[in-house]
Amino acid sequence: MRQYLQCGRFGFNLAQRPLVMGILNVTPDSFSDGGRYQALEFAMERAEQMIKDGVDIIDIGGESTRPGSPSVPVQEELDRVMPVIYALRELGHALSIDTCKPEVMREAIIAGADMINDINGFCAPGAVEAVAGSDVGLCIMHMQGTPQDMQAQPVYGDVLGEVTAFLRVRADALQAAGVAQERITIDPGFGFGKTVEHNVALLRGINQMQHELGLPVLAGLSRKSMIGALTGRPVDQRLAGSLGGALAAVAQGARIVRVHDVAETVDALKVWNAASSGA
Repeated sequence: MRQYLQCGRFGFNLAQRPLVMGILNVTPDSFSDGGRYQALEFAMERAEQMIKDGVDIIDIGGESTRPGSPSVPVQEELDRVMPVIYALRELGHALSIDTCKPEVMREAIIAGADMINDINGFCAPGAVEAVAGSDVGLCIMHMQGTPQDMQAQPVYGDVLGEVTAFLRVRADALQAAGVAQERITIDPGFGFGKTVEHNVALLRGINQMQHELGLPVLAGLSRKSMIGALTGRPVDQRLAGSLGGALAAVAQGARIVRVHDVAETVDALKVWNAASSGA
């Protein structure tokens, strides 16, 4: 599997250790921290704390994608994320933008974003064209349905095979448009149109997926409903379960984990790395 990620201004050696992507939601309605970082000063404080805690990539989201959440207009999403990009781009850390809108992708790249994280797998008309000519990292995620209906009744014949096939098609589409493979990561989309059983099967299949596609996996399980289902804990009590999920993903081969709790995840990975490398 490829061990280098080109991410805009930054290059990451994925063979050294798993990367930690910290979640920075600048929305009023995120499922776990809605509204807390919507004001620019609080978003900056949160980003600076994540940097102190050891984050590698900061993932900025201007539209909630929790189950049942409505889409927001392009301009509203731009108004939320653009000031944050401008405020954080000189802090010396990679900035990712969590968006499925080509217009937001273009503006974010111009403003200095280093990565585009698309829950829609760059399927929207114009999405591939919006990112192809840049050098930013790209995360292709799988989702069955839309945030409005994805958890209504997700069904698969072979969840690992179907998700892998989708990610292959989208990676091929990006590369056909001139995107270097070194820019691409893949995300199975835990919780996006999947039952708990589907999520567990995908978690167990991370290494197989990476082997088949030759692309590094980004895993986002932090505080999600599958953690709640497995532990019986509400959103604000899922730290231990989320750490377990991150370590399980890394043990299966994931090279990036997307998390809310940066300091705790960084510490857990330091111990995991020491044990797994014999350091």
